Amino acid sequence: MLKQRLVTAIIMALLLVGGIVLLAPVGLAVLFGVLVLVAAWEWSAMAGLSSRLAKVGFTFSTLCLLALVAWHTQLLTDLINLNRVRDVLGLACLWWSIALLWVKSYPASAIIWKSVAARILMGWLTLVPAWLALVYLRMHVNGIALIVLLLAIVATADIGAYFSGRAWGKSKLAAEVSPGKSWAGFWGGLVATITLVAVLWWLLDDARHGLVPVLVVALLTSLASVLGDLLESMVKRHQGLKDSGRILPGHGGLMDRLDSMTAAAPVFALSLILMGW
Repeated sequence: MLKQRLVTAIIMALLLVGGIVLLAPVGLAVLFGVLVLVAAWEWSAMAGLSSRLAKVGFTFSTLCLLALVAWHTQLLTDLINLNRVRDVLGLACLWWSIALLWVKSYPASAIIWKSVAARILMGWLTLVPAWLALVYLRMHVNGIALIVLLLAIVATADIGAYFSGRAWGKSKLAAEVSPGKSWAGFWGGLVATITLVAVLWWLLDDARHGLVPVLVVALLTSLASVLGDLLESMVKRHQGLKDSGRILPGHGGLMDRLDSMTAAAPVFALSLILMGW
């Protein structure tokens, strides 16, 4: 199982990095859109939709929302409306603030979002802004570097949490939501993120940005990645699901791999906009 997971992870990483480096912004927007639609199909089952027609309807409606957001923000043009991008990402971060409260209070919070309609809305709020954030980052003048940095932050937080959690993880972070996550893993992920970003800042930044604001953005992004993971775990637990799907050998569903990014990307992109970077 470990070998299969490793092989799948390497193939995914190579394909993703290759797409980020080789594809033009519009092409990458399409690639990200396809990934989001696959995740939407998986979320439809997590939302409680059982018929194929209903799942197709949710996935198609997600596609329509991607198109609507792209039109509203002029995302794929040379005249991106930064204020509108900021507003949509701001609403997304407000959603994640609400999601944090729901995760912290689970299972009591399930009374609010246990309906199929509520979980459909949760899916749209989770997936659509993440796509907007990633495409906006790619349209940035330093887009490739920013997306790679975002991926590095999320991966480092996850790796740091895994190893520190295995070594010292006794006190559980959210036992009702994800029994495998611990406070040791949480702090280990933050320390790993701080270390990575501090080293990159020292090597590459040339004092263009202050270290403190750079670390603040990295920490917020790392914290959001944990929340994205926990939200998906909460919904799967409520539905009695182990994985969101079976598309990735050894990993489960695509949503299982994108969950951290769904929260981290909007927080990272909005932070850059608010910082004026």
